[in-house]
Amino acid sequence: MQYTVEEFYTKKEDQTYDRKSARKDPKGLSNHIVAFANADGGTLVIGIEDDFTVTGIDGYQNNVNDILRVPFNYCKPSIRVMTETVECVDKDGKPNHLLVITIPQSSELHANQQDDVYYRMGDKSKKLNFDERLQLMYAKGSRYYEDEPVFRSTLDDIDMDFVAEYCKKIGYGKSAEEYIRQNNDYIVQHDGREEMSGAALLLFGKNPQRFFQRARVRFIRYDGIEAKVGTEMNVIKDIVFDGRILDVVRQSLNFVRGQIKERTRLGNDGRFVTIPEYPEFAWKEIIINAVAHRDYSIKGTDIQIKMFDDRISVESPGVLPGIVRLNNLRTVHFSRNPKIAEFLHQYEYVKEFGEGVDRMFKEMEDAGLPAPEYTDNTFMLNVTIRNGKINGELNGDNGEINGELNHALLYLNKSELAVYHLIKEAPQSSRQKMAEKIGISPRTIDRVIQSLVKKDLIKREGSKKTGYWKINR
Repeated sequence: MQYTVEEFYTKKEDQTYDRKSARKDPKGLSNHIVAFANADGGTLVIGIEDDFTVTGIDGYQNNVNDILRVPFNYCKPSIRVMTETVECVDKDGKPNHLLVITIPQSSELHANQQDDVYYRMGDKSKKLNFDERLQLMYAKGSRYYEDEPVFRSTLDDIDMDFVAEYCKKIGYGKSAEEYIRQNNDYIVQHDGREEMSGAALLLFGKNPQRFFQRARVRFIRYDGIEAKVGTEMNVIKDIVFDGRILDVVRQSLNFVRGQIKERTRLGNDGRFVTIPEYPEFAWKEIIINAVAHRDYSIKGTDIQIKMFDDRISVESPGVLPGIVRLNNLRTVHFSRNPKIAEFLHQYEYVKEFGEGVDRMFKEMEDAGLPAPEYTDNTFMLNVTIRNGKINGELNGDNGEINGELNHALLYLNKSELAVYHLIKEAPQSSRQKMAEKIGISPRTIDRVIQSLVKKDLIKREGSKKTGYWKINR
């Protein structure tokens, strides 16, 4: 039992807990049991009124017997619950009992006897409308949106040359058209006509955006650590990547790779090492996952990559799919779009089914960075990784600094960073020694030093012959 008897008396109703009177109409309880099963699971306690008055179940045995049959007789499909009777003291101070029903989270879509679907939202069991019900079906995998026929699409909308390239890659010996006709239900018979599935158009279409206008990735780069609007708008770059799934992934990864900054410092072995502000696997994983697992039935928005000085956030349409939740996403895997995921697996973008998220957490930890942050809002999933190694408040003994100076270091080139850190480690190094250590010419050292002086990062202490360069701040 998840809660103590004392907690049953005082606990407020929430996402995973509710209480009802034993006088409640058993059929009406099916709404709450269905809602818990469709969401995160939960505990339903029978024998406590809405005002916290404990009335128990001992005087309502016939009704309680009907309640025990609700998960089987009034839920479609049936829900396997766990029940337990616990002792309590009722409002009259007499010994009594409570019925505790534990409803597990279900990978299926459940409805009540009237075929109404409910979903637990906070402390309410909400009846879903048609669109919300369809979204939940897709999220749970009861139905895959990528398999739905796309209205007015035909075989002419498929790029057969690209299909032929893919067939060659996977070793498929027949023609491109045969591949489309004979595999993965890419062609759907609908009202007596052939239509392409969503997966066929997104993966092989000549112009997927004709049918899925927002099936694209938008990259926004902000100056600073917050998004500003109006006269203070701080957007530096705003670029959209569209085309087929493979085009979107390749363009997005290639562009973001060019935006990732690097930091060069002197290692313990006396050699300079270059460290990216984010582990490559981590930032690639959150982008690839967004494309592979977004909910393409949500057509009003696109995937957005938002890059700030201190973090990258990726927003993807759709809630966490199936039984994946924030508390189990490192261990539970579910593909909302299995055909798209398999396609990207063939191109080695999706490399480890079910292991990518866990590996991302480990890579961030190994890099000394904060853990990835997931937030699951209404039909939008946000993932954020932070570059604490570059922008966070860090130990100065490691040659790492913060605040305004740290921001300035982000915009130095590789030679400037190398000279800066060499001066920090060995202030009295001559330009000849700097050149030998870094591997550039003394003349280049002179230019780099002058650049650092102009940026107010270093200054000269003492004479030209006996003095040395010093970190200015």
